[in-house]
Amino acid sequence: MSTGTIRVRTSAPVARIYQALTTADDLRVWLAEHAHVDLEGGEYEFWGRYTPDGERGRQKLLGHDDTSVRFSWQLYGTEYTVDLGVEQRDGETLIAVAQTPYPSWGLGDEQAEILQTFWPLVLGNLVEHVEGRPVLGFCDFTTPEQRFEFDIAASPAAIIDALTDPDVFARWFGARMEIEPHVGGRWTMGSFEQNDHPAKIIALDEGHFALDFQEGMVASWELKGSEGRTHLTFVQSGFDTGKPPYGAWMGWLSGFADLRRMLELPGWRPMWHSYDIPGLPDGILVLE
Repeated sequence: MSTGTIRVRTSAPVARIYQALTTADDLRVWLAEHAHVDLEGGEYEFWGRYTPDGERGRQKLLGHDDTSVRFSWQLYGTEYTVDLGVEQRDGETLIAVAQTPYPSWGLGDEQAEILQTFWPLVLGNLVEHVEGRPVLGFCDFTTPEQRFEFDIAASPAAIIDALTDPDVFARWFGARMEIEPHVGGRWTMGSFEQNDHPAKIIALDEGHFALDFQEGMVASWELKGSEGRTHLTFVQSGFDTGKPPYGAWMGWLSGFADLRRMLELPGWRPMWHSYDIPGLPDGILVLE
């Protein structure tokens, strides 16, 4: 049975991280709309609109110690085992989530994509939370609307550069992309050689970047700058609202926390440490 493991780095103390992993008040900030935790009583639950298949009663505590918590999760008719914990490696403090089973890369199934991108999104929230910064936000699984707004203490030009320069993009998003940086040009995650159907750039200037994907979905970044800050509005549209692409949506959102950190924090280093999942193509990720 396959296991996937995602690790993020943080400067927060181990005790603060463990508190955030095991306290209901903290879980309601970075993980879920609702949470209930009683470790001694064998209870560890989270549910609500920010949780896939988000009814209460889907998790069961399997164990815990002073650095980790382990639980099962009934999700889309399958029982998963999840380990959340803190690790020390080469002088760094890491937060790791390991899930079994874990879907193989590139299945093209919406539920598989949700399982692949949910944890990166909430781990990004967790790093911000334990370091005393506001969390980025969540995916709302109760609505097909995919619109997200947040502020970054940087100019629109700096954000457009981060979205369109492959080297800069790889640092905050943790993955390679190729681009022909003009309206009508091609864009793809990975490389053009690996993708026969790249997206098409339909807008590119200091205030707007937009991609039209082959299946008709459009991803759009609109930027409004003022006094050294930029309000970013990210929208996905053009999809079947009966089957919203939550997986792709969370994939983008999961990167935005580190985009904001890169442009705001002196001495920033990417939060992404390692991403070990079955079937991941060699070279698509760029992790430090």
